[in-house]
Amino acid sequence: MKGRTGDQERIAMTAMHWQAWGQHVAIAAAYAACYEVTRHVTFSHWILTAGLRLACLLLLPMRYWPALAVGEGLPMVENAIVCLDKFGAAWAVSASVPMIVLCMGWVKPMLARWSLFTPDGRVRMGVLLSATLGCAVLTALKTVLTLVTALLSSPDAWPDLSVPLYFWAYVLGAYLGALTLTPVVLALRERMQVSGRVSLASLWRSPLLRDTMGWALPALAALAWMALATQVDAIRQVARLLMLLPVLMLAWRHGWHGTAVGGMGASIAMAATSQVLLDPDMIHCQVILSLVVSGALMVGARAAQRLPYPTAPATPER
Repeated sequence: MKGRTGDQERIAMTAMHWQAWGQHVAIAAAYAACYEVTRHVTFSHWILTAGLRLACLLLLPMRYWPALAVGEGLPMVENAIVCLDKFGAAWAVSASVPMIVLCMGWVKPMLARWSLFTPDGRVRMGVLLSATLGCAVLTALKTVLTLVTALLSSPDAWPDLSVPLYFWAYVLGAYLGALTLTPVVLALRERMQVSGRVSLASLWRSPLLRDTMGWALPALAALAWMALATQVDAIRQVARLLMLLPVLMLAWRHGWHGTAVGGMGASIAMAATSQVLLDPDMIHCQVILSLVVSGALMVGARAAQRLPYPTAPATPER
């Protein structure tokens, strides 16, 4: 009888072991797929992969972080091998290091000292923005280091390239890319915690969704079309700056959740108007958008703390 019980326990432990490995493989595969999608719409001053990276680090338990590193590392190693002959071995080594590993070194001690969520489940916006800025700087440093290794292997390939200019462009791109995705993911999580379940009917009844679909997105699409259609730089710049209005109106009506959704829409619409790399006018508008979204998130989160919270959701397991 004892022998049979021991066999059953070993079988159960083996099943649990393989189930845990299966979860890691699934997370690595899903992250790798999402990373590839976001990487193909990323450029120097709009790095959407930074948002995916930060959202996963903030919401997934730390035991799954190695799977994230594998999921990001495999595409990077593949790309490094393909371009090895073009940029050299030093570049390949630098390009093979997953950016998410560096961000882990910033996010982990920060979350160990300050939780992302308050005891009643609200987002600590100061922690979120600090994590966003720190990861943006690390992303820029690592990307510039990889760029320098490529320049060393082919010094005449980009004679007019300014490394400091690219560094600040990468900081802006990683910061704005994180603001594009991460706050929206956290807002969706908070709304799901409050409602308990999400259905199409509940989504359709959402005032935020109605405002977003009814006037915010059409306004952003019209402004993006205006910026692309005009040949006058001043009109293009005005159209980009007017994209801030839907962000501010959604923030006024729906708090930081509205800021998150409006900021994502404005960031995508503004990025769609990019015609040349490192366009100074485009970068100026993106800097203003980053400051406006950051400020509105802080103000909205502070205002939400004065209101009673419907539920007290549990914080994610770390």
